[in-house]
Amino acid sequence: MSLSNGRKVSAITRVLVANRGEIAVRVIRACRALGIETVLAASAADFSSLPASMTDRALCIGPAPAAASYLSAGTMVEAALGSGCDAIHPGYGFLSEQPELAQACLDNGLVFIGPGPGHIRAMGDKLAARQAVAELGIPVVPGSELIGELSDAEAVADEVGYPVLLKAAAGGGGKGMKTVHWPDDLATVYREAAAEAQSAFGDDRLYMESYIANARHIEVQILADGYGNCLHLFERDCSVQRRYQKLIEESPAPGLKDELRKRLCEAALRIAEAIGYENAGTVEFILDQPTPSNPDGRFYFLEMNTRIQVEHPVTEMTTGIDLVQEQIRVAQGERLGFSQAQVVPAGHAIECRINAERPEHDFRPSPGRITRWEPPEGPGIRVDSHCYEGYVVPPYYDSLLAKLIVWGNTRMEAIARLQRALSGFRVEGVDTTIPFQASLVERAEFITAGSTRTNTEVNTGWLERVVIPSLFAREKGL
Repeated sequence: MSLSNGRKVSAITRVLVANRGEIAVRVIRACRALGIETVLAASAADFSSLPASMTDRALCIGPAPAAASYLSAGTMVEAALGSGCDAIHPGYGFLSEQPELAQACLDNGLVFIGPGPGHIRAMGDKLAARQAVAELGIPVVPGSELIGELSDAEAVADEVGYPVLLKAAAGGGGKGMKTVHWPDDLATVYREAAAEAQSAFGDDRLYMESYIANARHIEVQILADGYGNCLHLFERDCSVQRRYQKLIEESPAPGLKDELRKRLCEAALRIAEAIGYENAGTVEFILDQPTPSNPDGRFYFLEMNTRIQVEHPVTEMTTGIDLVQEQIRVAQGERLGFSQAQVVPAGHAIECRINAERPEHDFRPSPGRITRWEPPEGPGIRVDSHCYEGYVVPPYYDSLLAKLIVWGNTRMEAIARLQRALSGFRVEGVDTTIPFQASLVERAEFITAGSTRTNTEVNTGWLERVVIPSLFAREKGL
């Protein structure tokens, strides 16, 4: 059997899970539900982790540093071939958006559970993706092509007006992304952004966009198979962010009018269909503040992430569709088992990311041994995690401990359930963001977000501009 891109596929029997933490647990459980064996590729620091105890077999692929383990595409392919796997699931982060792993799978007869390397390259180069989307007639944020040197940046900034945003052409996730508010700061920030982009992606190319203050971050979940079927699973609001890292996500987006929702979802589909996309993906947009001439706000394409997203559970909770299982089904050549008309979301879901961090100390990571781990339980509550009492949180990786996801018939019911769940989430031994998250979801601005046309307080600048200064000023008695 061959897909539309010519790739021959067959039933997957054993998957190498090329990741760690909660997403490794998530993939193992999805494979188990489909009757598929798993092999976990774990670093030395993770070899006794919960995913390692759940999988059919665990392989140590190298020492703790990610560069010597989770970021080695060659090692992952060797591990898959040597353990009799016929597919690799990359999860998110690490190699998930690096075309090298997808290409190596293709070259070695392995199924990559994700899009093809061409799609990863097309959307991974953020500047090229921006240009391709603009050619489709979909709005992109006013800005520049590739910036070759500082003088080019100065000219573009003068043209679009300050503040501006410098962005890494090869990256995402906030790395290499810097805001410049004043001309005197441009030279310094330009060098910092280029250095950070080089360190994160091995590519120091930058481009520039107008900085849209107080915007909302809305993203659309896409699923596509190898037979030309491409669907959306509606949108998520990811506006509660710190330094471009999401802390709270929810679906549907609060207060989003049906007509605007329809246009966002249609734009996402046009992008995916234009490149012949296959598997799960997310198209992200920035929604500007409403104006008298445009009361619903204007949206702009931000980027497309060619992988499963951290926040995918809120979409699963509202649609009832298991996205990781669908990834696997599509990868082994199956058609999507439902039509667009059959994707009917119900209720409201919210996700909080629980990190081992100290918010009062600039969110400094807090590695160490967990001496108490009591996640909340009950109707409408889901906890995706790899943690347990006695687990040692390593200092080498992302500090995510768990994702707390709640569902309710209405947003208010979901918020009330989230407040109770956070108050009952007991973790000791390491510092966590649970108290900080609990304070966020008690704030009036969050509770009433989207309840009126003019309520636009909860946006991408809200956390850093309003919440963090007020919370920590109060704690210090200022």
